[in-house]
Amino acid sequence: MDPYLEAAVEEARTGLGEGGIPIGSVLVHEGRIIGRGHNRRVQRGSTVLHGEMDALENAGRQAASVYRACTIYTTLSPCAMCSGAIVLYGIPRVVIGENRSFTGEESWLRERGVEIEVLQDEQCIALMRDFMAASPELWNEDIGV
Repeated sequence: MDPYLEAAVEEARTGLGEGGIPIGSVLVHEGRIIGRGHNRRVQRGSTVLHGEMDALENAGRQAASVYRACTIYTTLSPCAMCSGAIVLYGIPRVVIGENRSFTGEESWLRERGVEIEVLQDEQCIALMRDFMAASPELWNEDIGV
């Protein structure tokens, strides 16, 4: 497995262990992780703290040139909110662990010039499949259903 996706999976597992939703993300600049995060909506009582948003927050303020040279890895296809942040900061590439459980705004991102790579990683698929079966109400809340 790609080491950056593995780091995102570790974040997802941390979130699950904390009683949250198992979605993790890392922001990578020039071969180095500069931000890590996982969905903390449950843990923090947050409306917006998805995995990608947490990774961006934990990266701290960066120069526009840094964001424009980053890849964001996420275990699950990014929602509209996270996709908006990706475009806002000019992140040119997104690597997605899987999009079978949920397909976010991949087409919208591509239309805006963002490179998308979907891996259909079995660990990511299993994490979401098991979580969705165990906690459907929490999953529906997270995706706004």
